[in-house]
Amino acid sequence: MSTFYFLTLNGLTMAALLFIMASGLTLAFGLMRVVNLAHGAFYLLGGYFGVQVIHGTDSLTLGLLAGGGIALVGGLLMERFLLQRVRGLDLSEALLTIAVGLIIADALLVVYGGQPVTLPLTRQLRAPVDLGVMMYPFFRVLIMVFAVLLGVALWLVMTYTRIGAAIRAGVDDRETAMAQGINVPLLFGGVFAVASFLAGISGVIGTSYMALNQGLDVRVLMLSLVVIIIGGMGSLKGAAVGALITGMVSSFATGYLPQFALFFLFLPMTLILVFRPQGLFGRAT
Repeated sequence: MSTFYFLTLNGLTMAALLFIMASGLTLAFGLMRVVNLAHGAFYLLGGYFGVQVIHGTDSLTLGLLAGGGIALVGGLLMERFLLQRVRGLDLSEALLTIAVGLIIADALLVVYGGQPVTLPLTRQLRAPVDLGVMMYPFFRVLIMVFAVLLGVALWLVMTYTRIGAAIRAGVDDRETAMAQGINVPLLFGGVFAVASFLAGISGVIGTSYMALNQGLDVRVLMLSLVVIIIGGMGSLKGAAVGALITGMVSSFATGYLPQFALFFLFLPMTLILVFRPQGLFGRAT
């Protein structure tokens, strides 16, 4: 039972990281219809830079802000100066984001080298806490709590604010939203920046769970896309459910049947694509 509890908590931790990563991506994907394949690179960029700031300042808060901030700037620059030039050209948008992701990953390899990087945590954050069923690292518990708070905050913004109403309108029907006077290009930039910021933050806190290394950007991007496909494009509820399914399946498959881990990871996505292509909470078009 201790193994079961441990894998369950690891699955919840993975789900929390995936939700932080995918929540912004799914909104940007739903609103802009852009498959941002550089999202994993922004995760890597925020992680490396944030950890460097933490090493220099001994402040986790500054590291999180720095990691999220540099990813935000990078995402905003890409959207303003590159993506706007190929708006509506699906293949060009995909190739452009792939190119940006490769450039960022190679630049990080030159600057930081290929050695794995982990998050330097204080003894208090690394200390285990008693959850009733077993002891578990305190910082991983904080990651789960942060993901829940982020989900609640995003839900409140999307449900009860004018910005949320504008985003939902843009996701449902961009042309009608523009006809109603909504500044969709500005909305695009804002949502894309927030998505990049969340990717940078998840890159910092995720370093406590998965060490930063070359190739991690591809893995987290793949997992984020699996989450979005399962949950449905543009749906926060879908991102939460998709992250939970993906995190738990990944944890238990790796723990009990590691040789079939990739099979079980992609099995839910395959079934969703076959029986409900728009995702669990997506809308059929």
